[in-house]
Amino acid sequence: MGYYTRVLTTEETCVSVEELRRVLQKAGFAAVLDIEDGDSEDWEQLTLKHPDGLEIASIERNPVSADSLGAEELEEFESELEDARPPSGTDWLRSFFPRVRCIYAFQHLSGTESKQGCEILSALKNSIWSRSAAIIQADGEGFTNEDGYHILWQFSDQVSGSWWMGVHRDGRWAHFQMDLGDRSHREAFWRGEIPQGAKMA
Repeated sequence: MGYYTRVLTTEETCVSVEELRRVLQKAGFAAVLDIEDGDSEDWEQLTLKHPDGLEIASIERNPVSADSLGAEELEEFESELEDARPPSGTDWLRSFFPRVRCIYAFQHLSGTESKQGCEILSALKNSIWSRSAAIIQADGEGFTNEDGYHILWQFSDQVSGSWWMGVHRDGRWAHFQMDLGDRSHREAFWRGEIPQGAKMA
């Protein structure tokens, strides 16, 4: 199956391959973007590679419409929210999902681990995310809000380190940095509260 990150965007228009190549060029990355299915203006699958052919990621574009793969993905995400925390984050996601018109799925391959592969992939992903109202999902982590702050706990119990988070309170987002390994920080976030001692954004 592999590890995936996804951009769930409210924009229907396909981001052209030429635009994505310009993103890479402007960032100074010598990476190759091959079309596997479709054409430059309306593609369904791309492969991102280093110049030597080492594959960084397989990228799928799944428009959301009735009975589409994108719609099925949204249904799966919706079902995973049943026991997710905090409740305020799941409620906000349920209100956002109906606005999603396309899902860009990035399967991370071995090339992410060498020669700035992770940075190259992030440049493409962030360029799509920043075009319009969109959120990011990462396997084993959860979802962000439109500002890029993490709003849902789907980490393993062994996770540690600092992470930028967001809780939705009184119709607004509060953003902060918490210690994922601190039990008191975790429990506060699960309740939809700002952990004591957290660094505010």
